[in-house]
Amino acid sequence: MGKKKTTGMIVSFFVMILLLAILFFASINIGSLKVGVSDILKGMIGKSSEEVSTVLDLRLPRIFISMLAGAATAVSGVLFQAVLKNPLADPGIIGISSGASFTAILVTAFAPALFFFTPLFAFLGGVLAFCLVYSLSWKGGLSPLRVILIGVAVNAMFTGLASGLNSMNGGNMSGVAAIVNGNITMKTWEDVRMLTPYVLAGLVLALLFAGMCNILSLEDKTARSLGVNVNLMRILIPLAAVLLAAISAAVAGSISFLGLVVPHMGRILVGSEHKKLIPFSMLLGAFLFLLADTAGRTIAAPYEISASVLMSVVGGPFFMILLRRSKKYAD
Repeated sequence: MGKKKTTGMIVSFFVMILLLAILFFASINIGSLKVGVSDILKGMIGKSSEEVSTVLDLRLPRIFISMLAGAATAVSGVLFQAVLKNPLADPGIIGISSGASFTAILVTAFAPALFFFTPLFAFLGGVLAFCLVYSLSWKGGLSPLRVILIGVAVNAMFTGLASGLNSMNGGNMSGVAAIVNGNITMKTWEDVRMLTPYVLAGLVLALLFAGMCNILSLEDKTARSLGVNVNLMRILIPLAAVLLAAISAAVAGSISFLGLVVPHMGRILVGSEHKKLIPFSMLLGAFLFLLADTAGRTIAAPYEISASVLMSVVGGPFFMILLRRSKKYAD
């Protein structure tokens, strides 16, 4: 049985890597301009035609942003579910992403000179949102139901503030509108360079905390008996989760349900052990969000549907099914 599980896990990782690679090259080639894989590879080392340069400058940045934001949001969901002991926790649903998006919008609208510091301000916004959810949900302990209800309220508040700010500006500020609508159409290599170091740092932290996430799934008394500082871990792990959700929201806008769907799919395919679940969620999150972005610019061409919108359409029913089946919410 153990060998079967190990084999299944290895197959799941291999298939996921293969699917992501196939989607990566397919996504580059989907659109009015068609270029071969060999031309793309030559373009990456500086030997490119005008068509290849256009594809690399317009499509490749959004592809990398989709993968980075998808991986970060998915792993953020894994961490939040572990810390809050709540299978329905998701950075989009509980307001972390919208809090980060709102502060990113404030910087974009009123202090564009601080563009490269946007991730830091988004992180502070995400921390503020998490503190609101955590403090308002605490009542002699954390109730999963209260976390979701308070989170939905916080999410609605920050989403409303962001939409209101966008409306006050007539929707003319492209940077603000892009964050509000989760639009990554016009993203550039500058955005990729801004996103990459924060996402990589957050993912490394998540991998380092994987063992602690396993322990936090136990009762607090049991975890303390193993010598774990539970209170400290409940501060450090959420900070890593907020960092991942916030930087994604700052560049790609608020992404709902991806951090909910991916961890559950991951547990089915590779199990609940976080040392396996976290790296698999990186791959699956990158794949699903890139798939949503590619589908969004294909199914209604020449118009585009935001990847965030597609994730909400797919994730909403998934959330309702989980809510229906969860014993914690049966009352």
